Amino acid sequence: MSQHYNQNYTKEEISAVLQKIQECVSSGKYTVAQNVKRAENIALIREYNLTPEKQRRILMQIEVEDFCHSLKNTNLGFEHEILYVFCPQVSLFNIDDEEKQVDLYTKFNILDLPSGSRVVVISFHERNKPINYLF
Repeated sequence: MSQHYNQNYTKEEISAVLQKIQECVSSGKYTVAQNVKRAENIALIREYNLTPEKQRRILMQIEVEDFCHSLKNTNLGFEHEILYVFCPQVSLFNIDDEEKQVDLYTKFNILDLPSGSRVVVISFHERNKPINYLF
């Protein structure tokens, strides 16, 4: 595991982080990144026809035990941000209506803004590297 990954958390701390993420998702204060740098996100959403409502339901089902690690944002000017990685196993149906168990790699950025918290789901794709769960 990378030296940049932080697993120094209690279940209670991660529960509080996840609660904040899911409060933002529940109230519609979130975005799943789908820009040119996020082709894997777009591909997963298309392959499994994940409507915004399906995406929301998946995000709301993430549990504390799905937590892997946090890491610092490496983008210039955003080094103060902490990103949280969860990898739940979800059952998805592809365009041929075939069911598949998917390890869904999700990476969250919680933004505390003057107008309130928002969440950016930076990663929302099939796991493409080894992960270690904390709990």
